[in-house]
Amino acid sequence: MKRTILQFEAVRRSYGAREVLKDLSFELAAGTSLAMIGRSGSGKSTLLHLAAGIDLASTGRVYLDGQDLDSLSDNDRSLLRRRCVGLVFQFFHLLPHLSVLDNVGLPGWVANDAGADVRRRSLELLDRVGLADRAADRAGNLSGGEMQRVALCRALLRRPSLLLADEPTGNLDEAAGKLVMDLLFELSRDEGAGLLYVTHSREQAARADRVLRLRDGSLVVDAS
Repeated sequence: MKRTILQFEAVRRSYGAREVLKDLSFELAAGTSLAMIGRSGSGKSTLLHLAAGIDLASTGRVYLDGQDLDSLSDNDRSLLRRRCVGLVFQFFHLLPHLSVLDNVGLPGWVANDAGADVRRRSLELLDRVGLADRAADRAGNLSGGEMQRVALCRALLRRPSLLLADEPTGNLDEAAGKLVMDLLFELSRDEGAGLLYVTHSREQAARADRVLRLRDGSLVVDAS
């Protein structure tokens, strides 16, 4: 049986009187993929923040790689996230004045990983996504699709057990978006990471092993 990477148990999240997520329960195993679909405001981004330990549940439990996130200090949650989670955002969040190579290696520098290992891993990933020849270029000179491929390399740098992607093709044209999704599935599978991604696209969602739908903060459909 595959190891469970992420588990939600009766999770609710409220901000004051506003209940954003209501009684969510699901699991994600290593090497499998899960798409989360739903309208804007349905709670998808909040769910990703809970999965990464950026936010905490109001009630219920979120387990990341077997750790109860609510039981950890802020510092321990940050360390666990740094070790276990790779994040891919809609807006890339690259540092445009740094080189492509340095953007990919940034999580490794922050974690004080060995410099030679960070460089080797960064170049390996850039080669996988067809950007090894752009390693010395400034990130700000890349196209949107190229930036998202760099962001994917950065997310995978430290071999996370969980990859979280929030509308990863939302700012890309159809061709660039398809390439990014192809790479997202290929690399997460090859690395053995669990993949949870948010999308508005039914076509992109259908590629996942399972599809969950959020409506007004509730899990209403399992379309797998």
